[in-house]
Amino acid sequence: MLTDEAVGEILSATVTPPPESLRAAGVTHWSSRRLAGWLRNAKGIEVSHDSIARLWRRFCLQPHRAGGFKFSTDPQLGAKVRDVVGLYLQPPDNAVVICVDEKSQCQALERTQPILPMRSGIPERQTHDYARHGVTTLFAALEVATGTVTDACYPRHRHQEFLRFLRKVAAAYPGTELHVVCDNYAAHKHAAVRAWLAKNPRITLHFTPTGCSWLNLVECFFSIITRQAIRRGSYTSVCQLTATIGAFIDHWNDHPRPFAWTKDAEEILGKIHRAKTKTNALTEH
Repeated sequence: MLTDEAVGEILSATVTPPPESLRAAGVTHWSSRRLAGWLRNAKGIEVSHDSIARLWRRFCLQPHRAGGFKFSTDPQLGAKVRDVVGLYLQPPDNAVVICVDEKSQCQALERTQPILPMRSGIPERQTHDYARHGVTTLFAALEVATGTVTDACYPRHRHQEFLRFLRKVAAAYPGTELHVVCDNYAAHKHAAVRAWLAKNPRITLHFTPTGCSWLNLVECFFSIITRQAIRRGSYTSVCQLTATIGAFIDHWNDHPRPFAWTKDAEEILGKIHRAKTKTNALTEH
């Protein structure tokens, strides 16, 4: 039976990086066995690794896992969040809001053996190795109000392809005021793009803050098409991959499903501020 003092030592050590002696040996995080050995040698606490594992489960601690995060350093963070979220929650009258982005490096991968179908108790299986048959870039424009998608696949994603796709989107909505949400990729701000926009004032670009691609609703669609059509396929050519993408989007547009944005800008900015404050407090300690 662990004493309260032993439990406190285990939990304190768990949420603290390994000591310098272990980090010098390349250790980045605790395992239950490594922590049990260190507690025995450094603290004189005899505890089994099974007891430590049970304690971790009890307090929902998972040293073997690491998550990701990124705070935007955009000096116009607040203004851009309010601008984009305002388009979602209160779109301008007689205008269409479009979310545009590129999904680059869509690979046409052919598995070296046939994919084995799912059976009872066994998931679908595919070989870990594959033959590469090239890549394509999927350009997509999601209409926020309806969920319909305008798409194109190009070999590259330079400003030339972006401008070509903008012309396609503009042709799909003739005579309509368009508000286009996109990220800060350099191709979106190229001089040729700016010159074309100056000649087409009915189209306005709105940029998400740097590092905030989650603010672009078309990313929701990219997640769906990746999981349902691209990732688990086996393709013998780029043409077969683009045909699959096109068929998926055609079916999607037959039954479009819009994504409903629910959080207002102040709620988002408040959450970001609280997260930064909490992170700063953790790093200071």
